[in-house]
Amino acid sequence: MSSIHCGGRFDLPVKEDRLRALEVTSQRDTFWDSPQAAQETLKELEALKSIFNDWQRIDAVIGDVDASLELLRLEPEAGLEAELAGQLDELAGYVEKLRFQKMLSGPEDASAAIMTINAGAGGTESCDWAGMLMRMYLRYCEKKSWPTEIADISDGDQAGIKSVTFLVNGPYAYGRLKAENGVHRLVRISPFDANKRRHTSFASVFVMPQVEDDVDIEINENDLKVDTFRAGGAGGQHVNKTDSAVRMTHIPTGIVVQCQNERSQHKNRATAMKMLRAKLYEQEMEKKRVELAETESQKKRIEWGSQIRSYVLQPYQLVKDLRSSYETGNVQAILDGDLDEMITAYLLSA
Repeated sequence: MSSIHCGGRFDLPVKEDRLRALEVTSQRDTFWDSPQAAQETLKELEALKSIFNDWQRIDAVIGDVDASLELLRLEPEAGLEAELAGQLDELAGYVEKLRFQKMLSGPEDASAAIMTINAGAGGTESCDWAGMLMRMYLRYCEKKSWPTEIADISDGDQAGIKSVTFLVNGPYAYGRLKAENGVHRLVRISPFDANKRRHTSFASVFVMPQVEDDVDIEINENDLKVDTFRAGGAGGQHVNKTDSAVRMTHIPTGIVVQCQNERSQHKNRATAMKMLRAKLYEQEMEKKRVELAETESQKKRIEWGSQIRSYVLQPYQLVKDLRSSYETGNVQAILDGDLDEMITAYLLSA
């Protein structure tokens, strides 16, 4: 066990003994006899290596800071002050990285994500709001260079969408986007109301991790009902109007998923299977969360009506996260996908 000290005030334990033990294990001839266990070991090893290396760098920078402070005490000099400022900036960057690692340290946080948005009651108003949320999240993913793929979409009768499911492939996509789980509330003067009255609309967001192939989720082909159908609706570029759309029903649980994005029925089936695996995995995780909630009553499940965030466009402009109390008057920036500060505020408060 090693640790970092800074004047006796900074003490971060690093699991060096565990790191070295994993390195020895990974070099054994029998290491790959159990591929799943080997993958889990490598994942833990890489995570510990990253943390250990960062803490070693922090230790080195702290040493540089101590040396610069001592030199400044002996002989104040502008050049040394500038050098010290640079060292402190470097140290702050590493501390921020460690904070990020602590914030996104859940078992599935590093995974890609599957996001579903559903319009609430309220017809065109809610469908339009769901469409605005879809745009907001796609813009957020674009800003982070995370590739997205729309698997299924149902358009609203007049505007927006009734529902959409899309895949987000990027590092820590699930860890960040899980902050968006819940009901989102919009207050505005309706563009669809001739009398220009203020309306309140709701839409729900649900995010789950994409399950890796090596995760043990057993799906018996005999438990599946697979239907193919022709994609419909005014989906524009999002929907290919072919006969290759796939709807998959898992009979034991009643879970239904569908994909109509690709022209290839084979690709749609593969994507639907990925979505089904994720839903079955999330169902198992939910069972564990319910058991945990019995002893931690302050942690409530996300249900329709338990809104997490309000977006007010009229009579004033404000977006407020009701969990972290983070708020901003720059509503347009939020709707354009500038979500990092709001997401981080929630994750740090959770």
